[in-house]
Amino acid sequence: MTPEQLAAAIHAVLTEAASGDLPLAEGDLPALEALRVERPRSREHGDWSSNVAMQLAKRAGMPPRQVAEVVAGRLGSVEGVAAVDVAGPGFLNITLDVASAAELARSIVEAGGTYGHNQTMAGRTINLEFVSANPTGPLHIGHTRWAALGDALHRLLSASGADVTAEHYTNDAGAQTQRLATSILARARGQEVPEGGYAGDYVDALAAQVLQTRPDLLNLPEVEALEVCRDTGMALQVAANEQTLADFHVTFDVWFSEKSLHDAGAVEKAVERLREQGHVFDADGAVWLRTTDFGDDKDRVLIRANGEPTYFAADCAYYLSKKDRGFPEKVYMLGADHHGYVGRLKAIAACAGDDPERSIEVLIGQLINISGERMGRRRGNAVYLSDLLEWIGADPIRYSLGRYPADSPLDLDGEELRKRSNDNPVFYVQYAHARTCNVARLAGEDGVRREDGFDPSLLEHPTESLLLAALGDFPRVVAQAAQLREPHRVARYLEDLAGHFHKWYDECRVRPTSADEEITDLHRSRLWLNDATRQVLANGLALLGVSAPERM
Repeated sequence: MTPEQLAAAIHAVLTEAASGDLPLAEGDLPALEALRVERPRSREHGDWSSNVAMQLAKRAGMPPRQVAEVVAGRLGSVEGVAAVDVAGPGFLNITLDVASAAELARSIVEAGGTYGHNQTMAGRTINLEFVSANPTGPLHIGHTRWAALGDALHRLLSASGADVTAEHYTNDAGAQTQRLATSILARARGQEVPEGGYAGDYVDALAAQVLQTRPDLLNLPEVEALEVCRDTGMALQVAANEQTLADFHVTFDVWFSEKSLHDAGAVEKAVERLREQGHVFDADGAVWLRTTDFGDDKDRVLIRANGEPTYFAADCAYYLSKKDRGFPEKVYMLGADHHGYVGRLKAIAACAGDDPERSIEVLIGQLINISGERMGRRRGNAVYLSDLLEWIGADPIRYSLGRYPADSPLDLDGEELRKRSNDNPVFYVQYAHARTCNVARLAGEDGVRREDGFDPSLLEHPTESLLLAALGDFPRVVAQAAQLREPHRVARYLEDLAGHFHKWYDECRVRPTSADEEITDLHRSRLWLNDATRQVLANGLALLGVSAPERM
């Protein structure tokens, strides 16, 4: 019996009781999709738990424990339910019989890659923006965390039923683009990068590529040469960053250009739209947005006295673009140095006439260190994501970043991540998956086939009960990780699941011990459980953007 089937059984029991033992109208009953069962904290309390009695007590005009006793009496007669106990103020602790509990293995195998998917966020349309790097250099360690977590969150939200668009905002307008142009042109001329410019081997490489594209570069007038260096250099760097992200298993649905906002006049239009909302005012020759009306610490300049728009004006235009493109929910994932942006972004939403508590969400992530040294963009010794991929590999980096909350500072030890031992969490989980594949492969060679039989009542070993309980918890973990924006819950779950599998592997055999031993339904049923575990491990790793190797 799956959690969904048990929830349906509880709903049916409530519907019956509403016309008899419980004074409830039809409208008082919870919708089936809102009725949830969860794993109790202690396995001694049964397989599943529900607090539905406490939710209905007020409507029924009865103490919650009395409501629970009515439900328990009826639910206990449902096929597959072995016992229902009422605990505390009115919790229902439900124990399934062995066969019903183990039937989950078949359900998981048949669901395949969709097991764990849920509809808790169905009907929600979300724009998820992350990384959003300046195209003035390679992606570095500072971008790496949001690349891993943002992509994992994209996968989790989609798996929970939301319509999600992953978006990269390319900051290809502003003073930094001119600094890149002067840096590239200087290196193309064989000169040192001017003060305040960008250093590093990548600038030399960009200069060589620009020269290859435009052999006449050094003969062009200064203004034209800088324009070529800027446009061609940024295009090359954006393409390189896109490839690096692809190597990191990260893809975006939309690459949005800040420059496109300026070229289309969207920044000026945004200012006028906000003025129509009544939040724009003129002072000291500049144009301002009155963000203090909505909790910001000071009002923000939109247009400087010299007529130049600010970065904040572009932020406003970008927000309105997301709104106009049909995204009622906008999630921004920003680094620790952008903490001050939270108030002003929410103020933009409010000034645009939206509810900032519903239409915008800003997630702040802490920085990562390597060998205790914080890496910066313009330093010649910066560690780039491409370096990390070559040194460590995508899977260890993604998994290691995925297993910690985004708001916790993090030190990475690259040599530890490269180790192939059970002390390395990603190896531990991937090895569990590879072991399930090996079990299935060897069992097949011995003639153990799932299609020849499945008797869930035979899966009664204590390690099987614990393994099934863990497998059944996966959909809840996925839904909770999406709701709370915490991919690390999936990683920690996978480590726990791998531990249960390894213990089961040590205690229970899927294959016959010898060629003379008869193959029974116990072998076949355990193969179903093995393959169910393989599927959940693969599904969980996929949500983190990590591969599930079949051999290690």
